Amino acid sequence: MGAVEHIVALRREGALLAEVADEVGLSAPVPTCPGWTVRDLLWHTGTVHRWAKTIVEERRTGEPGAAELSRIAGPIPDPELLVEWYRESHRQLVRVLADADPALECWHFLRATSPLEFWARRQAHEAAIHRVDAESARGDEISPVGDLFAADGIDELLNGFHSRSRSRVRSATERVLRLHATDHPTGGDWYLLISPDPPVCSNTPPAHVDCTLTGPVELLYLALWNRCRVDDLTVSGDASVLKLWQETSAIEWD
Repeated sequence: MGAVEHIVALRREGALLAEVADEVGLSAPVPTCPGWTVRDLLWHTGTVHRWAKTIVEERRTGEPGAAELSRIAGPIPDPELLVEWYRESHRQLVRVLADADPALECWHFLRATSPLEFWARRQAHEAAIHRVDAESARGDEISPVGDLFAADGIDELLNGFHSRSRSRVRSATERVLRLHATDHPTGGDWYLLISPDPPVCSNTPPAHVDCTLTGPVELLYLALWNRCRVDDLTVSGDASVLKLWQETSAIEWD
């Protein structure tokens, strides 16, 4: 997937997030984000959209600090205005990304072929995961994200977020978690080496695998983000490796 495809996904996912939020109401609790309501979900996601939009639009070369982030987000709107505030935040981000020069240079925090590709990809998955959160508040089935998009999201999570030194997924002894998608759109598996160092993801089978998580690629995507029950997938081997992932892999917003 490239920037164009990610912007299409972002447009779809953000619109659906706002639609679900409007339907369930701001006070609804979000089961996948314990302690959060839909109000918290919209405020967080809209703030992240505005942050990304500002970095791309102004070609920021450094990360905005906490005070600057607060200024970019502005005050939280009154409840009756929050859904429309999110929609406007989302619209502005989509517009800026769609109009951006593919060669633009700006700050970004994961490896990518270009800053524009990074921000389009990151915001598409930001919106998708939080749309899933909103649907969990509604309590019904989760809308599909698509196989290619799910595989792309797994790549971002394993080769992006968890390749960094700040990943907390560590083990005193080397362990390998295999992710096997029964419907992988491009073929192959993911093998995650967990050790005292940052995790390393590979598509090449290692000599030994400790635990395998098997299922449709969309469920693997949601499971790695701790957004679905592992009971919906097949776990074979040492389940403590998967438990280690579940307990330490959360991506925290600073």
